[in-house]
Amino acid sequence: MIEAIIAFMGGYALGAIPFAFLVTRLFGLGDIRQVGSGNVGATNVLRTGNKLAAALTLIGDAGKGVVAVLIAKQFSDIAAMAAALGAFTGHIFPVWLNFKGGKGVATCAGIIAALSWPVALMAAATWLVAAVVARISSLSALVAAAVTPVYMAIFDKWEYAVGAAILAVLVFVTHRENIRRLLAGTEPRIGAKKA
Repeated sequence: MIEAIIAFMGGYALGAIPFAFLVTRLFGLGDIRQVGSGNVGATNVLRTGNKLAAALTLIGDAGKGVVAVLIAKQFSDIAAMAAALGAFTGHIFPVWLNFKGGKGVATCAGIIAALSWPVALMAAATWLVAAVVARISSLSALVAAAVTPVYMAIFDKWEYAVGAAILAVLVFVTHRENIRRLLAGTEPRIGAKKA
């Protein structure tokens, strides 16, 4: 139990690093919370028009999930899952930004990659197929998140499948506004210009 608590806290500390905020400040792009959707994530950084800043944010957000899980994985599967949940929680509720962070897709992808790279590849392929078919990024992320626990249950450990299911629920929670727009038919498509 102590091990899991420590792993969660360490994961939270890594997850709370606000790469979108730091990178946009470093590039002189202002406060990312005042840009586009105000979301602290790579997709919103891309709205600044700086692809390098968006790429660095994506790498940072995914990387903190990878690092948290790989360190904790050296101790136990339970510690790995605690660190994973900590990293995700830290990303969406960062103490440094008044607990208002990103939606966690990149961090979740990094976590899944560290837990099981074959499952991460399947989830990425699912995202890609959904994106090609629907041309809606948020819908693709939701579909990939929903099937990842199934992939994990089939191809890896049940503990990881349970953790992936919890992460999927959290991804749906962070995308509740997107889900409302999807149901209303107003969610923007990939490549579409904003009105």
